[in-house]
Amino acid sequence: MAEHQKIHPLHDVEAPSPTPAAPTDPLVPRGTQKSDAADTTATPVQYPPFQRTIPVMHSKPPKKRRSCCCRCRCWTISILVLLLVLIGIVIGILYLVFRPKLPEYSIDRLQVSQFTLSGNDRLDAVFNLTLTTVNPNKKIGIYYEGGSHISAWYTETKLCEGALPKFYQGHRNRTVLNVPLVGVTENATALFTTLQQQHQQTGNIPLNLNVRQPVRIKLGSLKLMKVKFSATCRLLVDSVSANSDIVIKNSNCKFKLRL
Repeated sequence: MAEHQKIHPLHDVEAPSPTPAAPTDPLVPRGTQKSDAADTTATPVQYPPFQRTIPVMHSKPPKKRRSCCCRCRCWTISILVLLLVLIGIVIGILYLVFRPKLPEYSIDRLQVSQFTLSGNDRLDAVFNLTLTTVNPNKKIGIYYEGGSHISAWYTETKLCEGALPKFYQGHRNRTVLNVPLVGVTENATALFTTLQQQHQQTGNIPLNLNVRQPVRIKLGSLKLMKVKFSATCRLLVDSVSANSDIVIKNSNCKFKLRL
């Protein structure tokens, strides 16, 4: 008897796929415990977002480039400071070597040749001034250049003027100078009256002598640049009458040197 052929049922590809069974249990995140009764009011657990730490690289700030003008200014200031230091050193060495001292001056005599008021309200004055200048330096000579000026004043009125002679004064030298001063003052009636009253009340008349003298200093064999010497002398005399012996009761002089 022939063997019966086994017939296997084929899968119908057109048949709809069976619907998967709905899960009976709710999905629970890992790491949590499942409770018997579902709590629909519970707030879901929120986790902070994942943050990755990035290392901070500290970079050096860019160097600022100095401008050309700034560099030139710095170089100029540095050179000036260096020159000032060198000049100070040279001056210090010269001072230690030569030991400079200011010259000394004194008013020895004042003779009034003319001091008269004319009919046209004009005051003519002629003074003969004798002064002594002393150079106390051992290694320094003084050249008295031309262009000097000396004037005699009563308060703010100039009475007469003149100039010092041009000469050279050597080391430790004492020189006596005779300087004539001549002047004319217009509208001088009030001035002449004031001088007479001053003499009658106090017996003294104050006078001022202003001197401006350019000089050159000689250090050894080196002749330096020209400087301006100025002096102010305050005199107290007993009279300004013409052709009389004028007594200088007091004299005080101050000196200055200017480049």
